[in-house]
Amino acid sequence: MQHISWGDFEKVELRIGTIIEATEFPEAKKPAYKLRVDFGELGIKNSSAQITKHYTLPELIGRQIIGVVNFPKKQIGKFMSEFLVTGFADENGDIVLSAVERKVPNGSKLI
Repeated sequence: MQHISWGDFEKVELRIGTIIEATEFPEAKKPAYKLRVDFGELGIKNSSAQITKHYTLPELIGRQIIGVVNFPKKQIGKFMSEFLVTGFADENGDIVLSAVERKVPNGSKLI
């Protein structure tokens, strides 16, 4: 494990957002969904996530997730990803979303 400074950590913008739309992403190389997430004052941002093993589209709507919002945009096929969805791999390597215990305002920064 590489150690980082507090200053390095402060550069990472980990923010909370609410999923407002989730759709299939059939063009993706691995099964994934397209997500539109409301990050409050930061606006609505798009991303894709390989979370099809543990989540259905309807159950994602309204769920708060943690995203890294200060990475450069990334082109994924014809889709432009604007933030990184965070999560952890389970024992099978399938992604479980990072989330908060209680609802907090969209755009709140992890501190």
